[in-house]
Amino acid sequence: MRKDHRNQSNKKERRSVGQAVKRAFQIIFLVLLLIIVAGIFIFYHIYGKNLIQLQSEARRLIRTSSADTFRAAQTSLVYDSEGDLISTLKTEKDVYYINFEDIPSEAIDAMLVSEDRKFLEHGGIDYLANFRAAIALIKNKGKITQGASTITQQLARNVFLTHKVTYERKTEEIFIAMELEKKYSKFDILEFYFNNIYFANGHYGIQAASFGYFGESITGLSLSQTVFLCAIPNNPNRYNPVTNYENTIERRDRILKQMLTEHRIDQQEYEQAVGEKIQLKQSKLDKKNYVETYVYHSAIKALMAKQGFEFTYSFADEKAKQFYEEAYNELYYSIQQSLFRAGYRIYTSIDMTKQEILQKSVDKALKGFQEVNEEGVYKLQGAAVCIDNDNGRVVAVIGGRGQKVNGYTLNRAYQSYRQPGSAIKPLIVYTPSFERGYTPDSIVVDEKFEGGPSNAGRNYVGEMKLQRAIEVSKNTVAWKLFEELTPAVGLSYLLQMNFAKIQPNDYYPAASLGGFTIGVSPVEMAAAFATLENDGNYREPTCIVKIMDAEGNEVIGDEVLEKPVYQRSAAWMMTEALTGVIMNGTARGLGLKNTVSAGKTGTTDERKDGWFVGYTPYYTTSVWVGYDLPKTVNNLSGSSYPATIWHDFMEQIHTRDMNRTFEPIS
Repeated sequence: MRKDHRNQSNKKERRSVGQAVKRAFQIIFLVLLLIIVAGIFIFYHIYGKNLIQLQSEARRLIRTSSADTFRAAQTSLVYDSEGDLISTLKTEKDVYYINFEDIPSEAIDAMLVSEDRKFLEHGGIDYLANFRAAIALIKNKGKITQGASTITQQLARNVFLTHKVTYERKTEEIFIAMELEKKYSKFDILEFYFNNIYFANGHYGIQAASFGYFGESITGLSLSQTVFLCAIPNNPNRYNPVTNYENTIERRDRILKQMLTEHRIDQQEYEQAVGEKIQLKQSKLDKKNYVETYVYHSAIKALMAKQGFEFTYSFADEKAKQFYEEAYNELYYSIQQSLFRAGYRIYTSIDMTKQEILQKSVDKALKGFQEVNEEGVYKLQGAAVCIDNDNGRVVAVIGGRGQKVNGYTLNRAYQSYRQPGSAIKPLIVYTPSFERGYTPDSIVVDEKFEGGPSNAGRNYVGEMKLQRAIEVSKNTVAWKLFEELTPAVGLSYLLQMNFAKIQPNDYYPAASLGGFTIGVSPVEMAAAFATLENDGNYREPTCIVKIMDAEGNEVIGDEVLEKPVYQRSAAWMMTEALTGVIMNGTARGLGLKNTVSAGKTGTTDERKDGWFVGYTPYYTTSVWVGYDLPKTVNNLSGSSYPATIWHDFMEQIHTRDMNRTFEPIS
């Protein structure tokens, strides 16, 4: 009896527990359901309307499109400071357009195995890949860090969208891809794709790239050459065959291996293709001059800033630097592509008269050096940049000696970084020291000391005024002052002025004499010395005045931003000291007839680099001379060829009525 009672009691308890658990699950389910409903409600109110608008816009774009849409591109125009047209930038898709039946099957196979294996199966998007990309997007706070784009999505992005990196653009890209797949066949999409993807160096479409890199139609190329071209669009910067040839070859080989694995080619074809030496016919490449390359570079950076890209010049570690560089390159080359098809109107500060004068000054000073490399380019080179001190904009930019050569244009004015020698002293030693109590009249000691540098000429005079030490460029004095400041403090001024190549190994006393791991560019040096003239206020160097879109809307406005770097009093003292360099120091005799001037020479060890950077109340000009592959140059110093170029140019652009003086700080 007791046993039955206990059994009944246990059954009641189990039923009670079961009912409690059931109720708990019901409550949990109800809460989860409420959370989901609330989530859907919140998502709709935050994103729903926007998504509907994006989808509607995608449908409109594709509904109004036709085959001609994928042939068209608008020409971007560039104007000089007088409003005269100086350059046009356009694709030649209409000239090099190739029909689907003429695209080699090897090219199609190469793109399918490397870019979109499921192309023939999906409806425009790869859901799993896009889901992974979305997760990465959330983790990186809205920044796209990985692809997932199908061939159809890439086509959508290249033809219909801007290159602003946001979730909205990615979402619209997906909607457009889906609409493309509804309207056009897979064969149409492949045809459009091969004619619209970017192959670097201004080449849109595989036929344009074939003529650009090999001088003949894609139908006449070998398997190896065809796959070489197909290696480029994945990342036109990393796989640029002109500047990163080895990277392109490596990716060609990877694609060939994929084609072999998927039985698109056999072993013999693979081995022959991998073993083939690729030779570019650079005579067919579109060569831009120094003005054009710098204008496009400046325009791209301005458009990057407009999209909110934050330029960074120092990094916590190598991983952070690599992440930044990948993001920079992706956006840079995406916007570069838009210049060829967006129909921009780019207004610049370039003065073509001054451009011609500066080019002639460089060529005349270096005409005695006729040795050329394998490409026919002069081995001894020069670069120079002139900035208008009234607004901080570049008015002339010379990236090398003037000569007609085929192939890639290296614009040394902003693309080459070299040791600055003593020309760096005013920026990281003397002006910072003036901010900390030193004056040109301060007494310093010029003496040889253990672990320190030697002076030019190996002479040491003991006590002397800092003014005189600056004029004759005493290395010992600069070294000791820099140690007193500390390298971290001294180099911080360069970082504030956006010097791009400051490395961890630069934080040593040798930097005071220009001993850098990589170096500085002529554009950076011109902007930094212009900062001294501008009361210590830095202006980012650019030649862009404004950019309008094809409809006449202003994209980039006429605005110059300034930020204080040096104290005004310190900048003025530095200017006064540098006038002494021209009157009584290493640049003695280089003064201008009509205008007061200030400047600094720079010569590196073994005379491999020579610099002169000088300014007046009107213009700042920096000049570099040396070999692309550093090599000793007889008689090279800051006061020889660089100073000759500077003086010849500045004398011509300063007229008799230019009689302003450097105004002291009251």
